[in-house]
Amino acid sequence: MTATTASPATTTRAVVATAAVYGLQGLGYAVIVTALPAFQERTGLDSTGIAAILLGVCVTAALGSLAADAIARRASSRHGVITGLSLQALGLVATAFSPGTAMLAASVLVYGLGLGLIDASSNMQGVLAQRGRATPLLGRLFATLTAGSIIGALGMAGIIASGAPAFAALVAAAILQVAFVLSGARLLSRERAARPSTDGVPRSPRLNGRAITVVGLVILAAYTVDSAVSSWGSIHLEAIGAAAALAPVGLAAYQGGVLIARMVTDAVVRRLGRARLLAIGLILGVAGALVVAAVPVPVVTIIAFAVSGLAVGALVPIAFGLAGSIDPARSDEVIARVNLFNYAGAVLGAVGVGVLTDVTGSGLAFLLPALLLVAAVPAWRRTAG
Repeated sequence: MTATTASPATTTRAVVATAAVYGLQGLGYAVIVTALPAFQERTGLDSTGIAAILLGVCVTAALGSLAADAIARRASSRHGVITGLSLQALGLVATAFSPGTAMLAASVLVYGLGLGLIDASSNMQGVLAQRGRATPLLGRLFATLTAGSIIGALGMAGIIASGAPAFAALVAAAILQVAFVLSGARLLSRERAARPSTDGVPRSPRLNGRAITVVGLVILAAYTVDSAVSSWGSIHLEAIGAAAALAPVGLAAYQGGVLIARMVTDAVVRRLGRARLLAIGLILGVAGALVVAAVPVPVVTIIAFAVSGLAVGALVPIAFGLAGSIDPARSDEVIARVNLFNYAGAVLGAVGVGVLTDVTGSGLAFLLPALLLVAAVPAWRRTAG
């Protein structure tokens, strides 16, 4: 079954529904990572214990991405979205009411499986929604994900400030996801994504592994920063004296930086060029991580998280643009391989920074993202050349 072009009205409804999926994804992830301090308080887990759970989330998310591909081939990516949101809602509610460490870990792993399903299925829906439209949509869809993350982080801050338990935010996010499954999912595309044809375009006998690795380093560094701030930002802020209600604002500031960058990156690339913006992104990312490591002041740290968000928001689309130009005839394969660095970055940010936190303290642990950003400099040299 091949995909066909949907009518304009159907496409518009699909875009709105797909944007909602991106937003719910960002919302759910934000509330669960900003609840990490509450997890620690309830279970007594140290940073290494939380890091082990986050590693499990990365593994189950990778399995979820593989499952999304299988579901899309057998049915459609709409079914992957429904399955993923259902698993996420189940994981969020179970996490909120988990009585002990074992149940907490199992619940978060269920959430991780749903996370991977949505990560892949939402992008499949995004490609389908974009088909036949004159203007690109994926950038704005990712901006919706970022907006959802900001709302989730600020919502968590508001709930804590009101005196309600942090886990109420998890239940609220789950209710929104279930509501969409029951009412909004019917608007999603039921088509299967067709594999792009390369007729008439010569295919290279072998992909350029070195070029893929160089570009992948940017993705690795960017998602290490993203995972580190998302997973440990709230914990670090509390460790340096921030009030419990202020700690989630760090993630909101970070996501605000990401959102601004995603909204302006295309225009800035046209004005300055890809190489200059890549260099600016790397510099901002290193600067943000160094300030977090060296200045243990909550307000300064929140500003540094915002600067890191500006860097990541620009680096990710630039990297995928570079990936698509490595071998245009096989861009789908290249992008799929480059995307694997995403999961490696998630593990390094969530687990590596967590383990270092127990050894060096949460501030110095943020030197790891800075080092990886420096390691991505060859990508800038490749672009500039």
